[in-house]
Amino acid sequence: MSTTEPLRASAVLRTLFVSSRPVSWINTAYPFAAAYVMTTREIDVILIVGTIFFLVPYNLAMYGINDVFDYESDLRNPRKGGAHGAVLDRRLHRITLWAAGLSCLPFVVFLVIAGSPSSRFVLAASLFFVVFYSAPPLRLKERPFLDSVTSSIHFFSPAVYGLVLAGAAWTWQLVAVVLAFALWGVASHAFGAVQDVVADREAGISSIATARGARWTVRFALACYAAAGIVMLATVWPGPLAAVLALPYLATVWPFRSITDETADAATRGWDRFLWLNQLTGFGVTLLLIWYWFLTA
Repeated sequence: MSTTEPLRASAVLRTLFVSSRPVSWINTAYPFAAAYVMTTREIDVILIVGTIFFLVPYNLAMYGINDVFDYESDLRNPRKGGAHGAVLDRRLHRITLWAAGLSCLPFVVFLVIAGSPSSRFVLAASLFFVVFYSAPPLRLKERPFLDSVTSSIHFFSPAVYGLVLAGAAWTWQLVAVVLAFALWGVASHAFGAVQDVVADREAGISSIATARGARWTVRFALACYAAAGIVMLATVWPGPLAAVLALPYLATVWPFRSITDETADAATRGWDRFLWLNQLTGFGVTLLLIWYWFLTA
């Protein structure tokens, strides 16, 4: 969108759509829906409302706020403008923040009313990290290591919220599932940060990759993916089979284990594969969940 042409509603909606990263919608909606329905064993209005919330509004808030406060870095980043997110016209910054807040509001109100005190706490924590990952004064994405942990919270907190909202009984095996998911999230953020080392440094933005360097960060991501697979071995059958799902991630990241800061943008090739690998992994997880459903019916 040119900064000289008038804002059109269709162009604004298209930009907001790109900013919400539609290819990643399923990564937050699915964990909530799976956790909730596997606990309640039924489809109800809370499941439907929560799934829609984590599908679109949650992602618009998470990524839209990020695009507003990462504007200077995104201008220097050649990969922005598609599945990797929008470079927001400055005139859209306020609109994006309002759209994120207003789209979330009715869903949050419903879920707060429908939930318990503990579920409200988890939801509040999840949204806190969505906002302050990118927004000042905390801007957690610029605090190395905390950036990867906070990013991971974006993805595993919907599952935790679904479990708490549905009244799940917490066992150490269930904790292991959540821990494995968290490790996957840490690894994924760390690897994703590698491709932005140059753009982030030029914009004065800190990250795990700018602090530790591209090579170290890729190897850290490999370790976390491997740990996620190992942790799944401690879960209830057929959960241990999910350890196999870590292997494609390891295979995707492994070729970049010796990457340098100067060639870090080459990691985008692996990241592009990662985006679609998530869909295949989700299919594998779904099959395991269906198996578990029948085993425990």
